[in-house]
Amino acid sequence: MQHFKTLSSYFDYIQLPRPEHPMLSVLFAKGENFLPCPKDSSPPITNDCYSISLKKIVRGNLNYGRTKYDFTNGALIFIAPRQVLQWDRSVVFEQKGFSINFHEDFLKGTELAQQIKKYGFFSYSTHEALHLSPKEEKQIESIVENIEIEYHNNQDKFSKEIIISQLSTLLKYAHRFYERQFLNRKELSHDLLEQFNQQLETYFESGQLQEQGIPSIEQLAEELSVSQRYLSDNLKKETGKTTTEHLHLYLIDEAKNILLQPNKSIAEVAYELGFEYPQYFSRLFKKKEGMSPSAYREKHTMN
Repeated sequence: MQHFKTLSSYFDYIQLPRPEHPMLSVLFAKGENFLPCPKDSSPPITNDCYSISLKKIVRGNLNYGRTKYDFTNGALIFIAPRQVLQWDRSVVFEQKGFSINFHEDFLKGTELAQQIKKYGFFSYSTHEALHLSPKEEKQIESIVENIEIEYHNNQDKFSKEIIISQLSTLLKYAHRFYERQFLNRKELSHDLLEQFNQQLETYFESGQLQEQGIPSIEQLAEELSVSQRYLSDNLKKETGKTTTEHLHLYLIDEAKNILLQPNKSIAEVAYELGFEYPQYFSRLFKKKEGMSPSAYREKHTMN
């Protein structure tokens, strides 16, 4: 897989105009203008850059997987360094909006270098984009205009600090708007929770637990056609618990049923639940229930 270490080499490859700054590019379509289109197609590639793009489709349809998405009002898409990118000729469209690309080294020595890693939406899939209302779109575009002004100005000792500050503000608004999106799509979030629980139930009942062990979060998310981070953030917003916590709770509930079978040892219960090491099962059970598996068995056998 081809990897691009610099922003310029990446832009050369996708056939976009070379950036004015070696580690930063700002493209903004205003009025009757359109964003420059990258090359028609590319096999999987990676780079060392962050990307924040507002996509507004003017002509043509855009599909991701089996779902058609309406980008008329605009959708924000976030891409982190070393995330695999790939596109093909199946979609032809004209596009408005903006695209900010910056090398991860552009943030070195700033508070944002650490803060940006906490924003889970950089790990979301494209179809989990942030869909903006017209009002939200104006707020975001006003911030990007400030960034664009500094980008095109003659660089001085304040330029980078101002751009970093504006990027930080943009990301804080994005975080707020994603919270709104989770709330507005609460029905979808609840549906995702039900699908997640159904997926676990199917996995357990099919015997895969004994054959393949405890399913990974990546595996569960893939079955649901969402990214790991989006699934976890969605469930966290819906229930207050992460994907891993839901998985652990499901395992503990199953464990309680099996523990009431006196002919099975604690180790056998652990192995049946897909734990490679019984000690890990015992620690997890005690952490969640406040007592060891043997104590739980003894307590409920006595009752």
